[in-house]
Amino acid sequence: MRAKAAAALLAPVSRGEKDRVLLAMAEALLARSAGILAANAEDVAAARAAGTPGAMVDRLTLTEARLAGMADGLRQVATLDDPVGEVVRGRVLPNGMELRQVRVPLGVVGIIYEARPNVTVDAAGLCLKSGNAVLLRGSASAVRSNTALVEVLRDVAAAGGLPADVVQLVPGLDHDSVKHLMRLRGLVDVLIPRGGAGLIRAVVEESTVPVIETGVGNCHVYVDVDADLDQALAITVNAKTHRVSVCNAAETLLVHRGVAQRFLPRVLAALHDAGVAVHGDEAVCAVDPRAVPATDDDWAAEYLSLDMAVRVVDSLDDAVAHIRRWGSGHTEAIVTRSLGASRRFITSCDSAAVMVNASTRFTDGERFGMGAEIGISTQKLHARGPMGLPELTSTTWVGVGDGHLVS
Repeated sequence: MRAKAAAALLAPVSRGEKDRVLLAMAEALLARSAGILAANAEDVAAARAAGTPGAMVDRLTLTEARLAGMADGLRQVATLDDPVGEVVRGRVLPNGMELRQVRVPLGVVGIIYEARPNVTVDAAGLCLKSGNAVLLRGSASAVRSNTALVEVLRDVAAAGGLPADVVQLVPGLDHDSVKHLMRLRGLVDVLIPRGGAGLIRAVVEESTVPVIETGVGNCHVYVDVDADLDQALAITVNAKTHRVSVCNAAETLLVHRGVAQRFLPRVLAALHDAGVAVHGDEAVCAVDPRAVPATDDDWAAEYLSLDMAVRVVDSLDDAVAHIRRWGSGHTEAIVTRSLGASRRFITSCDSAAVMVNASTRFTDGERFGMGAEIGISTQKLHARGPMGLPELTSTTWVGVGDGHLVS
């Protein structure tokens, strides 16, 4: 209820006022870094004592450099155009009445996420700039870090003349607090889960609040019969190995049978050299005995690790059929010199993003020139693909007349 009241006060605030607060938040994160890092050290120590995997501990860990990056992220958000008040479209009706569709904040945005304290600051900054109050529900493993961060953000918001409750940390460490958040239809306008497939599925299935799905990425690279094979090799290795733990990393490689004999030995050797474990179909295993036989679980997998499923297909249509069967609707890439093949691939793949002769790793708000993002939506309603500031708004229709009456 406090968030809803704060959202109403924040909605009409000017861009200049919001930007000043964002810049002050960036400075405060650095000025109060000692307290934040001390709180984070307690979280990290507890996670290690609990036997948390190293990759998760790394995501949880904050350093001076990572705090500086979070501060830079807030400064970047301050430079972005404010979507609130933007006229999406407008016209004058035949009767002289002016009609326009204008962007407005969503209102109260709930973010449910795992042990990544940087999301706390990123989400707060994006929601503030787009005029929304935010309810942050991070994981219990990061509660000390998130508490320290939110305390800083709230103090700065209040000092800057905004309601402190534009940023709140949802209390509670067990699943019951998440359930309560997911049931607050009418108070919370939208929920955005950020994390693994299990978290996203649980929020979608259990929430009565509208949900924007983000993140699950079973992304594919398809090497067409007309591909430049040198280019295909570089794109495949980059898409898989540049950063394996992110949703836009490629998980499956599909190779047209017409180039398989020439391409597979090269790409499999390169993947093995990069430390990638290959899960292949019969054709792949016949070329490289180090590959392990792939199962349906491999075709469906979002590995987020140095693993890749590899399959030989008979045609572009077979590749698309595989993607539609097993893909998550995130990002697909085709490597081809054929304009016709690229067009058919684009129109046939039912995904949020399609890359032609480029790595799947490009599906990112910053790389798209949108600035920071709240996540990558893989659904079709409201927003799809990288979600920047405009995707954190809805619209209002405004009609301006001069005594106009309906006859």
